[in-house]
Amino acid sequence: MLKCFYIFKDKSRSRRRGESAPELSNESRRDGNSEGKRVAKSTGSVSSARSIPEMYREKEQNLRVFSLSELKEATRSFNRMLKIGEGGFGSVYKGTIQPPNGRGDPIVVAIKKLNTLGLQGHRQWVAEVQFLGVLEHPNLVKLLGYCATDGERGIQRLLVYEYMQNRSLEDHLFNRAVPVIPWKTRLKIILGAAQGMAYLHEGLEVQVIYRDFKSSNVLLDEDFNPRLSDFGLAREGPAGDRSHVSTAPVGTLGYAAPEYVETGHLSVKSDIWSFGVVLYEILTGRRTLERNLPVMQQKLLDWVKQFPADSRKFSMIIDPRLRNEFSLVAARRIGKLADSCLNKIAKERPKMSEVVQILTQAVQESEETTSLDITGPGPSRPTQLASPKQQLKKTIAETARPMRPIAQA
Repeated sequence: MLKCFYIFKDKSRSRRRGESAPELSNESRRDGNSEGKRVAKSTGSVSSARSIPEMYREKEQNLRVFSLSELKEATRSFNRMLKIGEGGFGSVYKGTIQPPNGRGDPIVVAIKKLNTLGLQGHRQWVAEVQFLGVLEHPNLVKLLGYCATDGERGIQRLLVYEYMQNRSLEDHLFNRAVPVIPWKTRLKIILGAAQGMAYLHEGLEVQVIYRDFKSSNVLLDEDFNPRLSDFGLAREGPAGDRSHVSTAPVGTLGYAAPEYVETGHLSVKSDIWSFGVVLYEILTGRRTLERNLPVMQQKLLDWVKQFPADSRKFSMIIDPRLRNEFSLVAARRIGKLADSCLNKIAKERPKMSEVVQILTQAVQESEETTSLDITGPGPSRPTQLASPKQQLKKTIAETARPMRPIAQA
């Protein structure tokens, strides 16, 4: 599905025998993603933007290279009792590793072990190493290191991440065996996720398209701070005056933007659409597709259209597990924002920095909410909101405080 072709090169004699650093071949740059001129944000001058592989080569020494025996020991030979996740890529295990210098307490980690078959898995593994080897933000999962060995038992590709104690946003929204997360925690999570996405889109010298934003890829630490994970499908954005990159559509059903699915034209606006889907998941507590519901309610985006954010019926879509403990004013604002993100015209969707500003305002409104503002019929004021586009402009203009600067690597 990806047009890139990855190869391995042994870049340092100091690396263990049979292990190697991920390296991107020159063929991967022929699609033009990393070529052309880009305007430097700091000076306004025109300069050539570095590609992710070029940036990775400067930072690859920050990643720890593990031996397969170390990771077997960390997971008790990949014991099933330590498996915490599984997908098309392979399995994820909880493990314990020793600190790099051998001093201090053991470190609890998550270890992703890719399936040994298939070139596609290898390509995504290399992409993940390179992107997470470069990207650094409080709302992105931290990659600690990797293992790459080619031995008698075949190709072994593993990734070692910081461990996220509270699993994923998906678990807390849809798994009835997991305690429901309250309204303010939901806003904290989605705001942090938006800040991480804004960093990808606007906080680097190269634009990064995440391409796989969904609730299962928003991991939560012990304090429910969100971390975006799984960058195997990430791509560099268009360079110069190009509006998109062309690629075969990949991702998850229900989250992909319609123009991307139909044409293969990929841009940061594709991520904005996916973000709008997750906003409605946050509001409703429903998956994008629920086959056990009546036909008219199965597709989330079709169902919510019956309950516009500026209508009196809007509160009917709010997750009943919240037990009416939420700010209706803030919920309407988020519904309007979701509609803006889901605009069929990609260029009219908001930028991620604008999304952050609106969510920040929603958080403030929820903090200021009194008992009189908790759902029910609610005040008449929210029913008088403007159209999504007008509301977006008004919200940005009314934001008194500037957005907190996005942390950069």
